[in-house]
Amino acid sequence: MFRISDVAAFVLFRVLGYRRKVIRENLRRSFPEKTGRELAVIRKQFYVHFTDLIVETIKFTACTREEVLSRIVMSEASEQALRRIKKGGVCLLGHRGNWEMANLFISAKNLVEPIVVYKPLASTSFESWFKKLRTRFGSTMVPMKQVYEELEKERDHPYAVYLVNDQSPNPKTAYWTTFLNQDTGVYRGAEIISRKYEAEVFFCDISKIEGRRGCYEVEIIPFTSQPSSFPLNEILERQIRYLESCILKQPHNWLWSHKRWKHPRPAKLTQDQLLETSGEWERTGQSF
Repeated sequence: MFRISDVAAFVLFRVLGYRRKVIRENLRRSFPEKTGRELAVIRKQFYVHFTDLIVETIKFTACTREEVLSRIVMSEASEQALRRIKKGGVCLLGHRGNWEMANLFISAKNLVEPIVVYKPLASTSFESWFKKLRTRFGSTMVPMKQVYEELEKERDHPYAVYLVNDQSPNPKTAYWTTFLNQDTGVYRGAEIISRKYEAEVFFCDISKIEGRRGCYEVEIIPFTSQPSSFPLNEILERQIRYLESCILKQPHNWLWSHKRWKHPRPAKLTQDQLLETSGEWERTGQSF
């Protein structure tokens, strides 16, 4: 399968030039200090990572539970973090590693009920295919517009809501900050959900295991069990700093082909779109 991925990477990016300009611009603006040669290395590594995601996702439509569990590593500390959820949790992550495989892994581990918030695809056939894949081991898939309706349901077991928080939101409602040297809007859903349901907040990351192609490590870090005690949007700010630190450690392992910065920062922002206070968390000595 990875031989197929190598060929696909060459054809897709070198021959067809799939989103070549988007990838180049995203990398150039994110890493202004890097040379052209250094950026070219990241691009080449990303091309293979991207096509690896495609072949892995196709492969895992028919894999066994044991195969999924063998491809991902999770520390005991991360497992215990999920097991300690009393009622509900919110897990924030970015497009790193193979998030589709990680979803299968989390549901196969059966630590808590995974509720994955997603944006439905325009193609009904692709939507049906992905939903079948994503729910194979018990994940609950919820369209973004139905998440509050889902969380109002009575449950007799704990759950964790997974939100991929590095997409491009409506600029008029987003929280605005700086991410990878660029003005960036961030979905505020995690902020609203965690406060409304007093859900515990976790930061998640999926890193590639060096030397083991197709294998990943999932890290889940408890952030707070009292989201309402934080100033408005500070949870989002800290998660963005965490995601940024993860990308800097493994630059090719992010979705550089995504048009993340297609919306400019509005000239005027409402209070909900700003960080209520800043500086306090920076003085703690934490990296995020």
